[in-house]
Amino acid sequence: MPKMKTNSSAKKRFKLTGTGKIARKNAYMSHILTKMSTKRKRNLGNTSLVSDADMGNVKRMLCIGK
Repeated sequence: MPKMKTNSSAKKRFKLTGTGKIARKNAYMSHILTKMSTKRKRNLGNTSLVSDADMGNVKRMLCIGK
C-alpha cells in the first residue's frame, strides 16, 4: 500500500505542540492594519490553538494518528 500524503498547505500552516495540540496563526494580520488598535494587532500576532471541532480534519490533513 502507498503511504498517506501530507497536505502541503496544512504542513505550512499548522504546528504540533509538545502536548499534542495543534497551533495555528490568527487571521486578519495581512493588510489594512491602520484602523486596528495596537492591542488588537499585538494579540493577533500570537498563535492560537485549533478548535476541537476542526481537530479531526486538521489531523487527517497532517496524517497524525490513525
